Amino acid sequence: MGGDGRGGPDGHELPIKFGPVSNGEFLPVPHSPLVRETIRRTHRLADENARRLGISRRRFLSGITGAAATLFVLNACSKEEAADGRRSPGGTFDVSEDATTDTSAALDELGGEEFIFDVQTHYVNYDLAMEGGEWTAVFPQASCAEGATAGDGKVCFTADAYFREMFVRSDTSMAILSALPTPGDNGLAPDDMAYAIDVATRLGCDGRVLMHGGAYPHRGPIDAALLAMSDLRERFDIAAWKIYTMTPTDAHFYFDDHDRDRPQIGQRFIDHVRDIGPPIICTHKGISSIVGATPELADPSDIGPAAARNPDVSFVVYHSGFEPGGGGVGPYDPEEPAPQGVDRLVRTLEQAGVGPNANVYAELGGTWWFVMRDPTAAAHVLGKLLTYVGEERVLWGTDSIWFGTPQDQIHALRSFQISEELQERHGYPALTDEIKANILGLSSARLYGIEPITGRCDVSPEDLEAIRTTLPPPRTYGPKTRAEAAAMIAAHQAGYLV
Repeated sequence: MGGDGRGGPDGHELPIKFGPVSNGEFLPVPHSPLVRETIRRTHRLADENARRLGISRRRFLSGITGAAATLFVLNACSKEEAADGRRSPGGTFDVSEDATTDTSAALDELGGEEFIFDVQTHYVNYDLAMEGGEWTAVFPQASCAEGATAGDGKVCFTADAYFREMFVRSDTSMAILSALPTPGDNGLAPDDMAYAIDVATRLGCDGRVLMHGGAYPHRGPIDAALLAMSDLRERFDIAAWKIYTMTPTDAHFYFDDHDRDRPQIGQRFIDHVRDIGPPIICTHKGISSIVGATPELADPSDIGPAAARNPDVSFVVYHSGFEPGGGGVGPYDPEEPAPQGVDRLVRTLEQAGVGPNANVYAELGGTWWFVMRDPTAAAHVLGKLLTYVGEERVLWGTDSIWFGTPQDQIHALRSFQISEELQERHGYPALTDEIKANILGLSSARLYGIEPITGRCDVSPEDLEAIRTTLPPPRTYGPKTRAEAAAMIAAHQAGYLV
């Protein structure tokens, strides 16, 4: 078995994708001993179960029983690790041993028909016949097309790939295409988003794909930038505004304008969003590697004051302030002088007097993918966000297509539970079906004012599972080594896109 967890002897990745990999905004974090042992035991169990079922190892890993087996083993390894420290894991995946071999049991435990609304997704609309120039060339993976050669990576990011990963491989009901850090011909311009929406309509999925408008008030003269936003609003059906305040770093601004050495455009931008609508600002906060030596530029410290000053505007904090490999994955300490990770978001809301279920939302793109491999960290991160930001203010996002299909993230959340011990000690809520339904889609539906669209386009869960087992094993698309990720971060810093 490959020691890095990207596959076994035949190169197959596990159905719960542990990486190491990046979305291009942070350096991949090496596997912990817990993850390494989980990978080793899961491959061994996959071999055993495939022989018992009389199917190939590849088919087993492509099916839902393979996902159940991975989470089952992660549970066991997590319990053993906690026992070594004479404690209990803070979270668990509610998966039975039966589900590792029985498809019906696995569907009962990991499946579902709830509304799933992914508010952070991406694709790239490049002409496959054209050579060179595309920024996805810095994604180092071999092609995601079975049998294709390395260098054909553009096919991983097309509209076809997007719909395969989001709506065939996963149970996603609706999605928002999220704008990228730089305006212009970046492969995900407004026309490209509109194209994907048109494809969805032609596929019989009318209304299932929405689009963000890219906001760039800090690039060039602000009057021209705000006028461009107004023009975009008139030409397209914009669901919300997406902004990366920290790129480029020399023009970074804060929503609350607290730093007089930075452009004083935060309130003016917020006022313009309020004037033209929709009054929803989605902003990258956390995952600060893309700003190099100035990680404070991705700190969500300005969110609390801006939200308190503008209660009629909703602020969706992408990544929730999370830092891969960083702190903030334990209980929140109100006495900590320098909070880290998601604790920074908790602190700014606390100091500004913005209570739970107000006008700030915590989005999980990248964050859940990272913490779900550590059940205790996952319990603390989810527990804190639900407690301090609000049980109706934690939103489902996956940052896919960069991580491939989000189905493994869906399986993990559906089956995840916060331990009673952490609930009692820290006041975290139990992850009831109602709370999970809110996270997975209903809270976003209320924010965006949409009627949830459910159902699988006349395909039963059993038939869909049969289709999925015929597809190649799911893969992650992003950089898997520090050198590869560093190249993509450099592309960010040079003004390109990730």
